[in-house]
Amino acid sequence: MSEPTFLSDIQTIRSRARRHIEEGAVTEGYAADRDTVLKLLNEALATEIICVLRYRRHYFMAKGINSQSVADEFLDHSNDEQGHADRIAERIVQLGGEPNFSPEGLTSRSHAEYVEAGLLTDMIKENLVAERIAIDSYSEMIRYFGDKDPTSRRLMEEILAVEEEHAEDMSDLLTEMPGDDLQH
Repeated sequence: MSEPTFLSDIQTIRSRARRHIEEGAVTEGYAADRDTVLKLLNEALATEIICVLRYRRHYFMAKGINSQSVADEFLDHSNDEQGHADRIAERIVQLGGEPNFSPEGLTSRSHAEYVEAGLLTDMIKENLVAERIAIDSYSEMIRYFGDKDPTSRRLMEEILAVEEEHAEDMSDLLTEMPGDDLQH
């Protein structure tokens, strides 16, 4: 039985690498629709930015007997979301696109909503809802990227894992809230 051969000979790979060199990381082997991928990644970027802003507001506005530990969790999540936004923006640039940081239309590009919420439990619930939205949206993106864009797929899989942790954290906070704290 013969050993499997590499799909392309090295001369072909070298030749392809020299063509369209201005495309950077996007080679002829890139199989995804780049415009669609860039649109999806910019939507994920907007989602992350909205999450940064919402968590940051909740960090500063958290009040009540359990507010400090919850606020600290909000701040940690805000920082994580900023890291996600940076990684997504970096990938957009690698693909020859431009990350859309414009505040104009940010909420319409985002899958998650920016809800201020007044009560601590409402803040937790809104963050949990946003995490659940991100989980569903990113799962769909991952399926779309599939084998056509494995780098974007892996990036979103890594981010998805953190979003699932965030959702679990918010769910845990809700169950830990004593009845008296529900109003503050």
